[in-house]
Amino acid sequence: MTQDIVPLARIFPDRRAVSTVLPKRALTPRQKAAVIVRYLLTEGSSLPLASLPEHMQAALAEQMGKMRLIDRTTLDEVVAEFLSELESVGLAFPGGIEGALSMMDGHISQSAASRLRRMASASSKIDPWERITALPPDRLMPILLDEAVEVGAVMLSKLPVTKAADLLGRLPGEKARRVAYAMSMTGGVDPETVRRIGAALLAELDNQPQRAFDQGPVERVGAILNVSASLTRDDVLQGLDAEDAAFAAEVRRAIFTFVHIPARLNPRDAPKITRLVEQPQLVSALANAMGKPGLEEAAEFILANISQRLAQGLREEMDQRGKVKEKDAEEAMTAIVAAIRSLQASGEISLLQPEEA
Repeated sequence: MTQDIVPLARIFPDRRAVSTVLPKRALTPRQKAAVIVRYLLTEGSSLPLASLPEHMQAALAEQMGKMRLIDRTTLDEVVAEFLSELESVGLAFPGGIEGALSMMDGHISQSAASRLRRMASASSKIDPWERITALPPDRLMPILLDEAVEVGAVMLSKLPVTKAADLLGRLPGEKARRVAYAMSMTGGVDPETVRRIGAALLAELDNQPQRAFDQGPVERVGAILNVSASLTRDDVLQGLDAEDAAFAAEVRRAIFTFVHIPARLNPRDAPKITRLVEQPQLVSALANAMGKPGLEEAAEFILANISQRLAQGLREEMDQRGKVKEKDAEEAMTAIVAAIRSLQASGEISLLQPEEA
């Protein structure tokens, strides 16, 4: 249905209707757009009208409010013309600088993309909150910490509930309570003020210096140690403890290995692992884990939370497999961890934080 709305911007120019009279075959482009929208809504279609600029949405609603009746012949002609418009479309462009930048992601430099976004955010017709809500929590957290509680309250009110809850949970207790209280006082804030706050926040975000890495040092070190051999991981962490105990503690929190599965993985998500990991690798990892403290608990956790038929089949293969080489077992466990991380990155699962376990 998104494709169906594409021609509306062309057949619905931004000019005032000249008449409320609707003689047969004498509709203006704006009136024709209103007819199409009315017809599709009557048919139960869900139209993404919110993707149109606000001034166009307002003009459309105004035009629909002025119209009364049209005859069946005129309706048929308008629908036929609209279908002809659809069939003649060869390419559809995303519309707006954000859509263009998303399409060109990876093909233009970050500096050029940032400059174009700053230009776009300066336009009063651009909703800054569309970009702000799409940013990851790590980008938003510094702004939330530095801004006044009233601004923070507006930000959290505009964000999706799960992202707002994540950010609120990261705030120091006192500030979290003040921001939550400030949210109770946002009922009377007018839309234009909210838009200006969003524009100011977006400008501040765009003015931040570009980072060479998408992730922070803790996440990068943790990701590397996740797939490192256990001896290497333990040795590095021991060295980090001696150099910077605070940094080492943060890295430990970022690390997710096979032994962390029972504490960090929701039991209902265990079956999803079997979709991404080949059964021979599952057998190798689980067979090697038996009898080893920490590893055996993780293996039993997986077996207890998948279908009993599959678990029984895996146990039989484990008994037949015999001794597994440590190298093969390490690779198999890494494959399971990588599958869980992939599910987390795609948003299909969420890992429990250590303090939640």
